[in-house]
Amino acid sequence: MKEQNNTHLNSPYAGRWVALVRGRVVAQGGTPEQALRASRSSRYKERPEIRFMSVPFNFSPLLKKIINVLPANTEVYLVGGAVRDLLTNRPSPDLDFAVPSNGISTARAVANALQADFMTLDSERDAGRVIMIEDGIYTYLDFAAYRGATLEDDLRDRDFTINALALNVRDTTIIDPLNGAADIRAKVIRACSPDSLSNDPVRILRAVRQAAAFGFTIDSFTRELMKQAANQINNVSIERVRDEVFKILGGPKPSASIRALDMLGVLRHLMPELLKMKGVAQSNPHIHEVWTHTLAVVDQLDNLLTSSLRLDFDPEKTSDMFMGLVSLKIGRYREQIARHFASPLNPSRSHRSLLFFAALYHDVCKPDTKTIDETGRIRFFDHDIKGAEIAAERARAFNLSNGEVERLHTIVRHHMRFHFFADRLEREGQPPSRKAVYRFFRDSGAAGVDLILLALADLRGTKGNELTQVTWTAYLDIARLLLENYWERPEEIVNPPRLINGNELMQELDLKPGKTVGELLELIRENQAAGKITDREQALAFAREELAKGSSQS
Repeated sequence: MKEQNNTHLNSPYAGRWVALVRGRVVAQGGTPEQALRASRSSRYKERPEIRFMSVPFNFSPLLKKIINVLPANTEVYLVGGAVRDLLTNRPSPDLDFAVPSNGISTARAVANALQADFMTLDSERDAGRVIMIEDGIYTYLDFAAYRGATLEDDLRDRDFTINALALNVRDTTIIDPLNGAADIRAKVIRACSPDSLSNDPVRILRAVRQAAAFGFTIDSFTRELMKQAANQINNVSIERVRDEVFKILGGPKPSASIRALDMLGVLRHLMPELLKMKGVAQSNPHIHEVWTHTLAVVDQLDNLLTSSLRLDFDPEKTSDMFMGLVSLKIGRYREQIARHFASPLNPSRSHRSLLFFAALYHDVCKPDTKTIDETGRIRFFDHDIKGAEIAAERARAFNLSNGEVERLHTIVRHHMRFHFFADRLEREGQPPSRKAVYRFFRDSGAAGVDLILLALADLRGTKGNELTQVTWTAYLDIARLLLENYWERPEEIVNPPRLINGNELMQELDLKPGKTVGELLELIRENQAAGKITDREQALAFAREELAKGSSQS
C-alpha cells in the first residue's frame, strides 16, 4: 500500500484510497483496508495495488513548523475539525493530533521544541496540550492517544462524520472510514453512530453550531437522534454546555440556531425561562409577540454587526437603506466598536456572544410583568429591572465570571434608557442633556456601547418593515451623540476629572464621613458634566449651597 504522489484534481477518487489492478481502479474506500476489502469482493483472485489519490493541501506556516519538530519515528495524525477545515480551505484556530500512545510526552516534546507552554490536559486519556502565543493570539495544539485500539476506532468514536477524518502529516494521506469527506462535499452533518449523541449529548449543541457556521444541513436521522438525546443534556457539565451556547451566540446565524435548539427540544433544558415569552402579545408599535420579537432582535443585532459596522463595509454595495444610514451616521466609529468587541471580559468567551446573550434575555420578564390598562394597551412595567435579575441568575448558573454577570445585569437593566432619549428627540426635538448623557454612562460604563447597539437592533426588531426613516434617523442621531461623547470627549461629559476629593470636601466644609460626602461629590460631577462647574472653587461653593439647602429644608 502506498501513497500516490501525483495530484488527481479531476479524479472522482481524489482524497480516497483505491485498489488498482493492471493500472485500473477496481475498488475504493476511505482507508487502505476498505479499498482492499472492496476489491476482494469482486476480484478475490487478484492482488491489487492500494494507493492514495492525493489532494493538495495549503498548510499554514504554523502547521509546517509543527510538522518539522514532531518526534522522529512517531506516527502522528492531524484529526477532527482541523482536517475538515483543510478540506474546505478554512483557517482552523486549534489543532488536534492523535498518536498511538504517549500523547502527553509527545505534547511536551513539541512544546519544548517550539519553546511554547505545556499542560497536561487529561491524564486518563493520555492527552497533553501545547499553548502557543503569537501576536497576542492563542493557539492550542492537543496531542492525545487513540480512543481505542486503532486510529479507525478513534475516528468512529467521534461525533460527526465530517470530523471523523485523519491526515497523516508526514505523507498527507487521509484516513476516512465513515466517508466524512463526501459529507463535507454534500454539506451534510451526519452522526458517526446511533450512539454518538446519547454518549455525549453536548454534541447536539455542536451540530447546531457547526450547521450554522458552515452552512450545512443536519441529516434527518441525526436530527431524530438529537431529539431523543435532548433530555440528557443536563447530564453534561454546565461548563461544557455553556461554552457551546456561547460559541453559538458568537457565531453566524445565532437566531436560527436558537430556533433549531427549540425545535429539537433542547432549549427547555438549557434556558427554560426564555420559553415563557412564547405567545405573549404586545401592543403597537410591536409587530411580533415577545418570543418572535426577541429572535428578531438577535437577528437584527447580527445584521448590524456583520454589515454596516463591519470594518470593510462598503455603503455603495448595500441595498438596505437603513444600514446605509447607519454607515453615514455612526460608521466613523467602526474601529472603536471593533476594539470594544476585541476586549472580552473573559478570554474563553467573546464579547459579542455576551451581548447576544443579553439580547436573548432583554425582555425575559415581560410575561411576568404584563398588564392591560383601561384602554386595552398592554404594558410591561419594570420588566427591565426584573429581567436583569433573571439574566444574572442564568449567568451565575452558567458559571460566568463576576464581570460578565455584572455586564449582563447592566445591559438588561438599562436597555430602555436609549429608547426614552430617542422617543423624546423624535416627538419634541429635544436631545438628552449633558447631565443625562453623563448619567447614562455613569450607570452603564463600557456597557453603554452595548446598550446603544442593542437599542438599534431592538427598534428594528420591534417595527420591522413599519420602521420609518424619521424614527430610524432619530435613533441614529442619539447613537452618534452618545458615541461621540464616549469616544471623542470623554473628559468633558462622560468622565470629567475630579476637582475635589472626599477628604478635601470634609476638611473644607467640616463634614464627617458618611453618605452626604458621596452625594455631594456626585452632584459636583453631574454639574461639572453639565458645564456649570469648571474649577475647585466653584465646586466648593456649590457644595456649600447644597448643604445650606439641606439644612433649611430640614
